[in-house]
Amino acid sequence: MRKEHIESGDSRPSTHSRWRTLGRTLVKAVPLGLLVAVSTPSLAQDTVEWTHLGGDAHHTRYTPANNITPDNIGELKEAWVWDGASFDAQSGRSTPSYVDGKLFTVAGPRRHVVAMDPETGETLWSYREPNTFRWEYSMRKDYGKGVAYAEVDGRGVIYIISPAFFLTALDADTGAPLEGFGKPVPVDGFPQTGVVDLLADLGHDFDPYYGIPKEVGYVTSSSPPIVVNGVVVVGNSAEQGYNQSRMENIPGDILAYDAKTGEFKWKFNVIPRPGEFGHDTWENDAWQYTGDVSPWAPLSADPELGLVYIPTNPPTVDYYGGFSPGDNLFGTSLIALDVETGERRWHFQLVHHDIWNYDVPTAPVLLDVMHNGEKIPAVAQATKQTLLFAFNRETGEPLWPIEERPVPASLVPGEHASPTQPFPTKPAPTDLNGLTVDDLIDFTPELRQQAITALADWQIGPLYIPPLHRDNDIGKRGVYWCPGGGGGSNITGPAVADPEAGIIYLTSQSACSAVQLLPGDEADLRYMTDEGTTTTGVTPAQYANGPGAGAPRHPTGLPLWKPPYSRITAIDLNTGEHLWMIPVGETPDRIKNNPALAGIDVGNTGTGAMAPMLVTPSMLLYAADASDGSPHLYAVDKATGEQLAKVPVPTSSRYGMMSYVHHGEQYVVLQTGSKLTAMSLHGPRASGAGGH
Repeated sequence: MRKEHIESGDSRPSTHSRWRTLGRTLVKAVPLGLLVAVSTPSLAQDTVEWTHLGGDAHHTRYTPANNITPDNIGELKEAWVWDGASFDAQSGRSTPSYVDGKLFTVAGPRRHVVAMDPETGETLWSYREPNTFRWEYSMRKDYGKGVAYAEVDGRGVIYIISPAFFLTALDADTGAPLEGFGKPVPVDGFPQTGVVDLLADLGHDFDPYYGIPKEVGYVTSSSPPIVVNGVVVVGNSAEQGYNQSRMENIPGDILAYDAKTGEFKWKFNVIPRPGEFGHDTWENDAWQYTGDVSPWAPLSADPELGLVYIPTNPPTVDYYGGFSPGDNLFGTSLIALDVETGERRWHFQLVHHDIWNYDVPTAPVLLDVMHNGEKIPAVAQATKQTLLFAFNRETGEPLWPIEERPVPASLVPGEHASPTQPFPTKPAPTDLNGLTVDDLIDFTPELRQQAITALADWQIGPLYIPPLHRDNDIGKRGVYWCPGGGGGSNITGPAVADPEAGIIYLTSQSACSAVQLLPGDEADLRYMTDEGTTTTGVTPAQYANGPGAGAPRHPTGLPLWKPPYSRITAIDLNTGEHLWMIPVGETPDRIKNNPALAGIDVGNTGTGAMAPMLVTPSMLLYAADASDGSPHLYAVDKATGEQLAKVPVPTSSRYGMMSYVHHGEQYVVLQTGSKLTAMSLHGPRASGAGGH
């Protein structure tokens, strides 16, 4: 049985002051291990901040603000709308931070940094990085997700990573680049201070304007940095692995800088070099040319333990790793690093030799739980596989046994799939986990048979069934696995938690992937454009993803599998048991009114989309659509999943939500496409609110 290497850290106390609040905050204490449904009366709080992308460094998306309760949530009104259209914002994947009386976010492909008035949504200042060619060809431009914040010498500082891979520090009051931070960038238009060129510390030749040559590799960012104990820790992302056909890329190494000066502190090699732990998991000397292993999801941290938690994705290329046999550490792993030195305290590889695009999609969630009668600092990592891995965040010891179980072997020539994969014994999977005939639609025998027929040309099976190549010996078109790269927990539905009770809430969707591998040379041609290839490297892999292979479809337009199509699951991390599960939103009319279901009560199937969520002392909030497609904010009892309220909102939400209290008024902010929509009990506080 494979054993993960774990190194124990120091034993400093783990008492956490997560929230900066002013005014009296009365949050009814709930004993760990016991969640009680309460509507907590409280004195109005004057100020409650939201200091990080995920609320705090633990990324719980929990607020102690309790001015909005189950008793009054039905009175919510639109307070203001901030429209990022003038910044060309599109994705809505940026959660604002509220700190020191201002809101801060990023918007659009230029990743403008924006400060806003929290009462009106009025833009106070903005900052835009000067243009470079490396920005022009960068990916994930509109996926900034948010900002990082820290206090330096008594003043607030905002930190962002741009798509061109620069780290910028800005004065939170003025938006001016931070004096004495970084070094001048030798590109016209850049400020003389406030910027670090991150490419300079990766160890690859580059041009400040053009970046790293594409034949060498590519790196960008899709999440903000995190600041821990005066250290700015920088993650990154690479070219989408499912769009890669060539073996070469650069590793997504972790970088760290002094928050005051921008001085480089350390680099952690995500693909271990000779003499480093894990180097032997890269065979055929693939460590020399293979890359990615990027921490593109947000990072979390425990400042008291001095640890930062890094979730990673697979190596180049998704779906085929024949040129890089071995487990491939630290691909698709959770890594705990000492924030001061960059040394690995512990790690756990969630998928060995990942050939499924099972990158770790969301930030690790930190909370304390009662385990075997002892208070334990825990970290929980949700995955696309619908599995939740839970560890002691100080030592890396699993809270419950994790078993190495046999998985199917690969039939693809040259591929060396891992013979086993890790499966948590607790908690149980939260959604569709593998696909068998028993999982298929069964409203009528005819509908099931149609599903079976639709899948006849595709191989299905348990979790970790490997990809298939065209013209394989078993006569299948390809493989159809569940969950796929868009299934389970994913980027648009971060996990949230109640740290007072030790409960984590996961949103997931039942989504499968159809994959057909092609010979690498043929796949490579599909990524060619008039401007050249869209992939990095120079050497096509033996096999690569073949876009355009299609996917099986039910002739009625219904999903092939049983509902719910998306859900929220509450898990008690004190026991590892599921507390409840509810479908997300309501059955869409396209399902409810499908002629094939005439006369059949299908119940609530869920929308099929994941839900942005937020936890308060008295309820779980999530955003989803009703049957007619109208967007709503749902309030749910944290203990039972019972719906407490359903409030119409102006438009559908994406990614996450946040909440803050400013001058005694609590706001809930929804990410609504190019806009941010703030809801409060009393509506607009000033005329002419919002916009830019």
